[in-house]
Amino acid sequence: MSVIKFGTDGWRGVIAKEFTFANTAIVTQAVACYIKAHGLDGKPVVIGFDNRFLGNLFAERVAEVLAGNGISVLLCDAPAPTPAVASMIVSHGLAGAVMVTASHNPPEYNGIKFIPEYAGPATPEITDEITRYVREVESGRIHVHVTPYARASRAGTILAVSPRESYGKMLKKVVDGELIRKAGLKVVLDLMHGAGIGYLEPILQELGVEVLACLRNTPDPMFGGSLPEPSAERLKELARLTKEKGADLGLALDGDADRFGILDGSGEYVTPNEVLALLTHALLQRKGGMKKVARTVATTHLIDRIAAAHGVPVAETPVGFKYIGQEILSGAGIGGEESGGLSVAEHFPEKDGLLVALLMLELVAGSGRSPKALLAELGAVYGSVVNERVDVHLTPEQKDLVLQVMQDWSDTRLGLWDVTGKTAIDGVKLTFASGAWLLVRPSGTEPLVRIYLEAQDAKELEGLKRALLEALGLSL
Repeated sequence: MSVIKFGTDGWRGVIAKEFTFANTAIVTQAVACYIKAHGLDGKPVVIGFDNRFLGNLFAERVAEVLAGNGISVLLCDAPAPTPAVASMIVSHGLAGAVMVTASHNPPEYNGIKFIPEYAGPATPEITDEITRYVREVESGRIHVHVTPYARASRAGTILAVSPRESYGKMLKKVVDGELIRKAGLKVVLDLMHGAGIGYLEPILQELGVEVLACLRNTPDPMFGGSLPEPSAERLKELARLTKEKGADLGLALDGDADRFGILDGSGEYVTPNEVLALLTHALLQRKGGMKKVARTVATTHLIDRIAAAHGVPVAETPVGFKYIGQEILSGAGIGGEESGGLSVAEHFPEKDGLLVALLMLELVAGSGRSPKALLAELGAVYGSVVNERVDVHLTPEQKDLVLQVMQDWSDTRLGLWDVTGKTAIDGVKLTFASGAWLLVRPSGTEPLVRIYLEAQDAKELEGLKRALLEALGLSL
């Protein structure tokens, strides 16, 4: 059985087990077949990599296979953020990008992400087509074509590039740099040993933002022994320093800098749901005529209330930024997900942690208030919400039973709550008369279900969670 399977954001595997040079060549040959089948092989492809173990050598292998297929390659000369690599598709009119990264996964993983010519995550239709080519290569019906790196470089088929300058220009076009510059803001950074090193800090300095301290700002393929994921529990030192030094914000990026972590000046973590609500509100206030906003099925409905007040519809998608990217391409002014992905129409449809950092600085600069103060104002107008995600580990049999119960759900009440709607966009979602909602969604790779809940306060959320677990016969 093949170990090469594309998940929500590309193919990932354990280095030297599934993620090998041989399998990298197979996946790249499949990508080359896709590019040629769609008549895009007349344009170059950019290849990037992050700080993971042997990332540069895996990227060179990708370059050799693309070159062997007659496709010109622009190979990043150093580790780079995924959004910086994606930006080159736009700035240079490329056929697409191949990013060697496993994003925020553990350090023993690496992966390949194909970014098509529209500079956003590949849709399931595209990855399905690439997967079909993978099977053809594995069966021997299609051969892997390779041109050695040295020969391709001499021939000019592989050229070394840096996306740093062009990406920085694109970011600064989206925000009001003069507004940020006049505010004299101060920040503390946590780059989590990732690809944001050498990218975020110089941009902030150009915008007149004082960087008081920069944590984990050296490349480390082991990420300091932790996950390069900017969640609240992994940003405690950033929280301490942000408060201690009197910074306006704490800013963090994940391993490939496409996800963000935002801390208030008090050191409090601002969740991705809250960030998306704040930026949606700010964008709707600043710009009229927006066609729509987009969120995944697992993301806060506070966005819906804000959008409704401005007469703008909300597109609800399955989980995965590839769906949000498509909504941005079709007119959404802003789109995001609760796991920390966000982009806007003025940018390109790939999630971008550095973009969010700059947008939050612009928001604080323009309002003169902290994110938590702004959230309190939102709550006063639109109503407060609290949300939680719970992962419940189950046997495969239990998992199937839970999903069947949810799929068959027809009761008009759950505990004390009146059920007003049921959808099955991705998992099963119940909405309630109080404005609360819950989503039960299976993991595609692990024997667990993820339960997402949102309510008006912690008491309602806890009661709703207990009622659901009881109905499903589960305990935590």
